Amino acid sequence: MGRRPRRAAAEDGMRAVSGFAEWARSATDPKTAAGKPEALAGVRVLEHCPGHFAGMVTASILAEFGADVVKVEPPGGDPLRSVFPGGIDIAGTGLPFLSEARNRRYVTLSAERSEGVALFRRLAKAVDVIVSSDDQGRLDAAGIGYLPLRGEHPGLIYLAHSTYGSFGPNASRPVRDSDILCQALSGAPYIVGEPESGEGPPLPHQAPTRLGNWHGAFVQGLWGAFGVLAALSFRAAAGKGQFVDLAGAESLMQFTDYNITWMHTGGKARERLGNFDPAVFPYTYIRCRDGYTFIAAYNDEAFESLMHIIGRPELRGDPRFSTPAARVRLENEEALLAILEEWSGEMTADEIRRAVEEFTSRKSGPAAAVVTGRVNRPLETLAEENWRQRGCFLHAGSPVYGDLVVAAPPWKMSGTPARWKSGCRPPGADNRDVYIKELGVPEEEYRRLTAAGVI
Repeated sequence: MGRRPRRAAAEDGMRAVSGFAEWARSATDPKTAAGKPEALAGVRVLEHCPGHFAGMVTASILAEFGADVVKVEPPGGDPLRSVFPGGIDIAGTGLPFLSEARNRRYVTLSAERSEGVALFRRLAKAVDVIVSSDDQGRLDAAGIGYLPLRGEHPGLIYLAHSTYGSFGPNASRPVRDSDILCQALSGAPYIVGEPESGEGPPLPHQAPTRLGNWHGAFVQGLWGAFGVLAALSFRAAAGKGQFVDLAGAESLMQFTDYNITWMHTGGKARERLGNFDPAVFPYTYIRCRDGYTFIAAYNDEAFESLMHIIGRPELRGDPRFSTPAARVRLENEEALLAILEEWSGEMTADEIRRAVEEFTSRKSGPAAAVVTGRVNRPLETLAEENWRQRGCFLHAGSPVYGDLVVAAPPWKMSGTPARWKSGCRPPGADNRDVYIKELGVPEEEYRRLTAAGVI
């Protein structure tokens, strides 16, 4: 039998992809999540992370998968409520807290007071997981750290967030965990930013550059949730809880990729290269008429395709660009970037995308591996139809904080999807529900503890 024409085979493939896409949309549509089971239904979590964004991220992820999370704040509210980037606050609460304060119940409690410690112990005995960012030595001395609690609750999973971890020469340093500190200690920012010129002192823009969002806190929070989920899986099989020790700086070290190995094997650190890359080029952002776009050609065949796209096929034979090793020499990367921007400077990002797609649609295999995509401004990302259809952003309505646009859970799952159920609530909004209804605190004692500032 003869082979089917390439066009017919491609059309069959497109129909198969389209059919799967329709199934995936139907099976994982976030709008249908409310009627499906939750992966962590019945898991109870106590979040005690005042002023610690990574701890909030961990608890948010567990809550999105169905855990019942109770957030413990100091009686005056979590210090993160008072962080106001750009001076913007809503009902006295800053945007960082509001963006991460979903799917929780809120209680207030002073863990500095003996009566508050006693209440904390009662809360701890009723949960499966504690997420904490406080000093573990102090908590142990007060009787609410992992060691004193595990004797009464052997199934307890206790996640401790900190900068340096719970042991090691720096563990006892009296330092408050922070995103920018963890970034600095991890080594990751050292390779981000513009290179130094080598002549005279570095210019201000040639310094190590922190990652623009609270990247360290999000990474630490994600790894924290990952550790808790693994511990829950083990407990389901063995019936035993455990201590999960997570250092923020160490969490981010995972994202230095091969650079630690490079230093060990090469005997020197990787230096900053800006948007150039020591492993493959082009693999960078280029200027275009309406901003910037990404362009990459990972192999020789893709590079040849790219040179045809920009109208310079002869450059495939230029000694500066003829091999991957030649293309990653810094002087050659600089020359190639200038050539690419001569072509891209009068085109929009969408025109560049169409030019790449039109050419690579006639190619297959490595020759089709030319990649491009607009460097979006945040509002452009928010408006993009692909993300709108996937439900990547949602309107979180609240009688106190109004209507907020926040990021939705990124996991689209057919069986046990993560979901948003509630937004931020004021400090102590659920005190009565938790302390009286669940812990059985008598009404008179509840009023006394409230008046005394314990809760």
